Amino acid sequence: MIIGITPARGGSKGIPRKNIKPIAGKPLLAWTIEAALKSKKLDRYVVSTEDAEIAQIARIYGADVLKRPLEYATDEADTLIVIQHLLSNFPGDIVVLLQATSPIRREGLIDDCISEFVNGKYDSLATGFVCKYIEYGKNDLRRQDIQGFFYDDGNVYVIKSELIRKGDRYGQKICRKIISRWENVEIDDDFDFWLADKILLEGKVS
Repeated sequence: MIIGITPARGGSKGIPRKNIKPIAGKPLLAWTIEAALKSKKLDRYVVSTEDAEIAQIARIYGADVLKRPLEYATDEADTLIVIQHLLSNFPGDIVVLLQATSPIRREGLIDDCISEFVNGKYDSLATGFVCKYIEYGKNDLRRQDIQGFFYDDGNVYVIKSELIRKGDRYGQKICRKIISRWENVEIDDDFDFWLADKILLEGKVS
């Protein structure tokens, strides 16, 4: 069984109530729920939250809700614990983590990630891009000569459940899936929110 999860706690220091703040005409969380429900490969999809208002909005948009214990909804709580809590309630073979803070996904992206994960027999998969950032003063290469490294963008993660149960999110065989720059937008602050809103409104990804 392939289970999708979106962690959506009520507390947010950078942008208050970020997960349900309106963006491009609907709550931020709704964009991820709608993308998940269009997937043909997810057998089940749930929103994990401790917050009653978030739970209500999640249900309005068609998601199942898993009530999260308060101790798993603090600033210090790791996503791994949240996924382990999911698996203790809904056993499955593969977990697909879809973060609400990455609302821009072309239709079919989730299923493409799952297919690549399964066909490649990977332990984990993450979407992202090649980052060429280097601290100023520490590099003499031209930008085009910098090899860079893969940076996960928070959009889609696919992980073997057996690894999650062991406390491992990565495993040995990792797929680093590069996706469009539009989809790389991850909301951490007000500028990211503004940028994602513009991209969604203009329909850059479909």
